[in-house]
Amino acid sequence: MAKFFSYYWILIITLWACGNSDNSMQANIEDEVGTENTGSAAITNVTVSGSVNAYTFSVTISSPDLGCNQYADWWEVTDTEGNLIYRRILAHSHVNEQPFTRSGGEVQVSASTEVYVRAHMNNSGYSTKAFRGTVQAGFSAFDLSDDFASDLESTQPLPDGCAF
Repeated sequence: MAKFFSYYWILIITLWACGNSDNSMQANIEDEVGTENTGSAAITNVTVSGSVNAYTFSVTISSPDLGCNQYADWWEVTDTEGNLIYRRILAHSHVNEQPFTRSGGEVQVSASTEVYVRAHMNNSGYSTKAFRGTVQAGFSAFDLSDDFASDLESTQPLPDGCAF
């Protein structure tokens, strides 16, 4: 009988702990996500391969993707004046793949042309957390102003939906 009560209490404590853990986790997720916009996508790395006027950029993004209602929907390369050079459309959310890397090109720049690489969220717009640099010298983190080239948000190409 004592053995039964020991197992009973272990079961009760385990169920209580699991229940509290799940509830705590859910509360933390809700605190972070809420009902409003939860943040922006940040570029965390940029690498480049290829040759002049035909470079392939590999861009790593960390974003608070939740599904098609909130996801990083593109990354792009602009010149320092805010002109679009290249845009890589992201066709789906990356909820279970964070951070994620996607490549794109041909990016038509010279090795010494300074550019910005930045990401865009479908529900909150551009991130200020970008990368700046050249193919020749490399890229590093850079904070753009909130309104840098904001008019590009309506420039083609644009996503035509979200797969998942």
